[in-house]
Amino acid sequence: MGTYPLLEGIDSPADLRRLDRKQLPELSQELRRFIVESVSATGGHFSSNLGTVELTIALHYVFNTPEDRLVWDVGHQTYGHKILTGRRGQMSRLRQKGGIAGFPRREESEYDTFGTAHSSTSISAAIGMAVAARAAGSDRRAIAIIGDGALTAGMAFEALNNAKQADANVIVVLNDNDMSISENVGALNNYLAKLMSGRFYAATKKTAEKMLSNAPPLKELAKRFEEHAKGMLTPSTMFEEFGFNYTGPIDGHNVEVLIDTLTNVKRLPGPQFLHVVTKKGQGYKYAEDDPITYHGPGKFDPEVGLVKAKPAPDAKPKPTYTQVFGDWLCDMARQDKRLVAVTPAMREGSGMVKYSQEFPDRYFDVGIAEQHAVTFAAGLAVDGVRPVVAIYSTFLQRAYDQLIHDVALQNLPVLFALDRGGLVGADGPTHHGAFDLAFLRCIPNMIVMAPADENECRQMLYTGMQVPGPSAVRYPRGAGPGVEIQKEMRALPVGRGEMKREGKRIAILAFGSMVKPAMDAAAELNASVANMRFVKPLDVELLERLAATHELLVTVEEGVVNGGAGSAVLEALQARGFSVPVLVLGLPDAFVEHGDPQLLLADCGLDREGILRSIRERIAQTSGRRPGMAA
Repeated sequence: MGTYPLLEGIDSPADLRRLDRKQLPELSQELRRFIVESVSATGGHFSSNLGTVELTIALHYVFNTPEDRLVWDVGHQTYGHKILTGRRGQMSRLRQKGGIAGFPRREESEYDTFGTAHSSTSISAAIGMAVAARAAGSDRRAIAIIGDGALTAGMAFEALNNAKQADANVIVVLNDNDMSISENVGALNNYLAKLMSGRFYAATKKTAEKMLSNAPPLKELAKRFEEHAKGMLTPSTMFEEFGFNYTGPIDGHNVEVLIDTLTNVKRLPGPQFLHVVTKKGQGYKYAEDDPITYHGPGKFDPEVGLVKAKPAPDAKPKPTYTQVFGDWLCDMARQDKRLVAVTPAMREGSGMVKYSQEFPDRYFDVGIAEQHAVTFAAGLAVDGVRPVVAIYSTFLQRAYDQLIHDVALQNLPVLFALDRGGLVGADGPTHHGAFDLAFLRCIPNMIVMAPADENECRQMLYTGMQVPGPSAVRYPRGAGPGVEIQKEMRALPVGRGEMKREGKRIAILAFGSMVKPAMDAAAELNASVANMRFVKPLDVELLERLAATHELLVTVEEGVVNGGAGSAVLEALQARGFSVPVLVLGLPDAFVEHGDPQLLLADCGLDREGILRSIRERIAQTSGRRPGMAA
């Protein structure tokens, strides 16, 4: 690592506050260089963290943290915060198993006042903290730092609407960088752009500059005054209608202006709203030019930036499930003009870039608004459109009520393409798709599919377009086993699995991504393997046959065992009077930490060795043999 004379002397914000203000621009440069050097070695969220360097320093310099509460939203802009709060030495293990998380976590540091990784929660939490402080007779401040992308979510506006009524001494800092992960969309983004380029403000500034051009000292004084007076020159804002005192917009990369403004805002009672303008990727040209690509890169050489890996001459790279979905979406749209695709601000992550370019009139990015995305799709389906909602498993959790009431209750044909099902790795428990199989299968009218490979994913997506009601295809992050993808699309028989291997005594009922490790384990046990394909409806005929011809059934799923696919098997067997022993394998009743996905799967006993170990232990328990003996 390079040398950082100022940064290396900071182990807490108290050390930061001992610096002279004149040293803070230099500290900003050091912190930015450290983030570049650190993240290039570990991978992680990048451009968003470069954009909040000066803001992070100013917040910790002005406020008495951790007594004053900083609530970050979303969490992928907090690396600078972690570095300044005693975790600089742990950055080399960022997002790795046993290392620090990539997001704020209360159990990790007293400076992480509220855990977050998804968006739009900060204002609600900060208002709660402010009300609690008042009840305790404390004058501590609660500060929510929210991105402009996160401000598109309904929950953020629910909180803004409540702030005045709650009489909360809360400060909302809007980090306006015109970006979420993809480009921001919608009326709010346009409003902020208008605010920044308002004719009255721009004309006033231009006239003043012309008048003062021949008086450099006065011009410099006016420049300083401008940063404090912008709020008087900009048009009245909707934030003031919510009961906030609005200040801004100000330069989020001028640490002097930030400190002066935050100091002034800190003294004001009641709800305060500070509009700060930043640039994603600030200070690192590659990220400035392409903040989307540099949102969450893997390891890279900071001198040359990201370089696209060249495949081996004879190697055919395996497509990811996300790419399989993106290709299918384009193929299906060409075939069926009723198809419309909807995403809550995840165009790149969900593999929809090509589709958005080819079918712009049938593509809708609704911003970070999962609830709206689902009900919007329901409205489309009511009048004959066939909507496909591309959404991460954990993001669908935010729209569960809409999924039940607006889609399933009305039995509307909405297809949910659920990416990131199962363990996703470095983003950790907030992003693991652990609960979807359990929360989807209990909803009437839902069809729930889990593909075992890339081709099956394509055919299941096509199947979902043919059924008359709601359906979901749930697939994992990353590449599949490398099965050849058939161009021709055909509908699979709903509620029918397939036998992958005929064996004796033991039958493994595998769901989705667990088919491959189940097959590997079965080869050593001479066990039967069924690719169940459908979590709902279950293939009951296949289940009955296996229960009648085997001594032990084993269900394997990359989802929580409580209420998941294995539970569905147990319920079906009990309803039909079968008493065959069943071993249910899946994710534990706990939040799985961050780390390499394969290591996490091994920890949960969902790799080949783990499945073998669990089956042998069950056999030993029932037969008196020691674990490890041949089945």
